[in-house]
Amino acid sequence: MSVTWRQVAAWRTRRHGLDARRPAGEALDVVSRLCGLHAQLMSSAEATLAARVDGLPDDAVERALWTDRTLVKTWSMRGTLHLLPAAEYPLWQAGFATYRHYLKPVWLRNFHLTADELTALVDAVGEALADRVLTRAELADEVAARTSAHLGEKLRESWGAYLKPASFQGRLVFGPGEGQFVRFTAPRTWLGVDPTPWEGAVEEVALRFLAQQGPATREDFARWWGVSPADGGRVFKALGDRIEPVDVEGAAHWARAEDVESLRTAEPVKTVRLLPAFDQYVVAATRHATHLLDGGSPEKVYRPQGWLSPVLMVNGMLAGVWSQERKGGRVAVTVEPFRSLSAAARKAVLNEVDRLTGPTEVHWVG
Repeated sequence: MSVTWRQVAAWRTRRHGLDARRPAGEALDVVSRLCGLHAQLMSSAEATLAARVDGLPDDAVERALWTDRTLVKTWSMRGTLHLLPAAEYPLWQAGFATYRHYLKPVWLRNFHLTADELTALVDAVGEALADRVLTRAELADEVAARTSAHLGEKLRESWGAYLKPASFQGRLVFGPGEGQFVRFTAPRTWLGVDPTPWEGAVEEVALRFLAQQGPATREDFARWWGVSPADGGRVFKALGDRIEPVDVEGAAHWARAEDVESLRTAEPVKTVRLLPAFDQYVVAATRHATHLLDGGSPEKVYRPQGWLSPVLMVNGMLAGVWSQERKGGRVAVTVEPFRSLSAAARKAVLNEVDRLTGPTEVHWVG
């Protein structure tokens, strides 16, 4: 079956919940469908959800994390911070437990650890966080007391590199902060769950990926999940007839078998959104951005050091970039379309600005 990139854009727009905003009561379902919220910047996680959900209180994400415990913050795919539905944590953690890159000699050399030291560090983190919530400094002290001053110092000198293996193995999640200090705790302490083997967890993750970011190649999945293309290919092979080949303007991709018909019949969408930095819709387009850009160049969106710009999305296409800055008591929003916008699209942008920030000043570039 053959589809165009415009059809892919229309299909993904709907799957990402960007065609029509959902009610606040469906917020957790939206997070689930997105495979979590990218949370390197917490403000971006909140804005990603707000772009898809109406009527969210300003503290909705914070309350879900630290009061209701329906979201959990942890290091996730590619080793980046995400907010995941707490009810789905066992699946995701079982997937992360298959990561092996930090067990390779090159990783151990780069971070000046032996395999035995890494095992000791991970075990000590799990023991220290049982029934407790600790700052990084407190956790480092506990690890030093259980292992060595050398390993305790490792936790103090690096923000996350030495904690990610413990996170992947289900020994650590984020807890509520203490003032300006980040704190950690154990999944059992915070969510009442232990690491659990889950056969086929990565295959289930791959199907969830395809449900919102398909059609995709093995390289697309591998980059998103954080493994080699060969590993990505093995996962796709394991999916068997649950996925089918799809030709996207001459290039071979894969889609869930159940999605092929909806891809084929995807109708154009009429929607305008101001997407925040690191929005999942933009992440999905990383390797084929040239096909989803309406003017401009990938460098405008995908910046050095892994930074993803806030994006103006028009009818499923990446149609510009935008930024905001507080000046005194007002917020100045700058919008840079890649092409001239229609009057209707410009009006929709202004409505989006009002919705995000309240009345403010808008500057158009170009």
